[in-house]
Amino acid sequence: MALLIHLLVCIFGMGSWVAINGLWVELPLLVTELPEGWELPSYLTVVIQLANIGPLLVTLFHHFRPGCLSEVPIIFILLGVGTIACVLFAFLWNVTSWLLGGSHSIAFIVLTFFLALVDCTSSVTFLPFMNRLPTQYLTTFFVGEGLSGLLPALVALAQGSGLTTCVNVTEVSDVTPSPMTTRETNVTQGVLSTLASALPGRTAPAVRLESRYLPAHFSPLVFFLLLSCMMAGCFVAFFLLQRQRRRWETSAEDLINSQITLRSISPREQKDVGPPDSSQGQEHGEKAAPDSPARLAFIYTLVAFVNALTNGVLPSVQTYSCLSYGPVAYHLAATLSSMANPLASFLSMFLPNRSLPFLGVLTVLGTSFGAYNMAMAVKSPCPLLQDHWSGDVLIVASWVLFIGCLSYVKVMLGVILRDRSRSALLWCGAAVQLGSLLGAVLMFPLVNVLRLFVSADFCNLRCPA
Repeated sequence: MALLIHLLVCIFGMGSWVAINGLWVELPLLVTELPEGWELPSYLTVVIQLANIGPLLVTLFHHFRPGCLSEVPIIFILLGVGTIACVLFAFLWNVTSWLLGGSHSIAFIVLTFFLALVDCTSSVTFLPFMNRLPTQYLTTFFVGEGLSGLLPALVALAQGSGLTTCVNVTEVSDVTPSPMTTRETNVTQGVLSTLASALPGRTAPAVRLESRYLPAHFSPLVFFLLLSCMMAGCFVAFFLLQRQRRRWETSAEDLINSQITLRSISPREQKDVGPPDSSQGQEHGEKAAPDSPARLAFIYTLVAFVNALTNGVLPSVQTYSCLSYGPVAYHLAATLSSMANPLASFLSMFLPNRSLPFLGVLTVLGTSFGAYNMAMAVKSPCPLLQDHWSGDVLIVASWVLFIGCLSYVKVMLGVILRDRSRSALLWCGAAVQLGSLLGAVLMFPLVNVLRLFVSADFCNLRCPA
């Protein structure tokens, strides 16, 4: 039964961010079809941040009207809306409308807002609900939250989303360049060269390489239907988890009633027994509530800082930091770092360490790996060790260790706050969203307005020796 509960909690945790993560990994296919092109991620960033109105309202309700808002019906509504929105995405993702003198993906943007509203609000509803379950299940929840990024990435990898190849493009002066496959170029290049050199005033054709996306193995329709199945699975898991929790509460009430019926303590015995020990149920004093305001401030600051790095700052520059090393290094870094999140959460089950100095040191270590990733993004398209295999190994390992270290910190901070109170978990979710928001707001102008980062075209890298 415990294994079943762990499985249900893991699937439930996966529903926290699986929809938006799935949307991001599908972007390489979507931008080639939608009128916004590669400006679409900028639109999505703004829409997702607007969806933070959801967690803001929930947090304000809990602060000013405590007890009037139950997270259980809200979670049912969120998972239902997320499932329906994913199904609608499958059929409406490429529907465009004429607005302000141009064609725009209005349906896509509106549905993105609802998915973002679901995922952002999950931070302040899913975590407080986990306070109703025993502590050991919170770590399993974070494992599921990590899988919300890994599973869509694996589906997108099987689909072929974002995979590129280098193709030859032949250019002749006064003639519009036309893309050609390698086979076509091999057949026609010699003929074109001969004809061009024979014509007066014409130069020989220039052949260059360009990056082109490979055709997908299945369409976005299939991808979004699979995503809707994941959301539906989360809905079912939460429904079963809620029923199981009610059984626990009923069993506990029956046990208490049977103990009261079987034995009544006399006044003399009650005097000898004394008041119940308030420390009972805590393990070795390790789970004592962190009552110090300075300690709590440090924990919440750490939560916001870690989530700003992992959800806002570094994801904005992952392509810049990795793509200069080639498509293989980029896909390895993206996939293995997604695996590092649930693996680090799983590791915390067996090697828990709630020491704040240790978590602070681990945060500094993870931040140093993030700083290396940022430095390589700044140096794009000519990062360090670009022409050596050690550069590929370093950038992949740095991304994996960055995500792994900070994922472990996030889990242990959540466990510390869970043992304090349900309200502490609510504010933990608010700190998660605040950090993610600040990270995204910081990076948006740097990437999309000031354009401080330069994209790399691996097929045409021209770096100084």
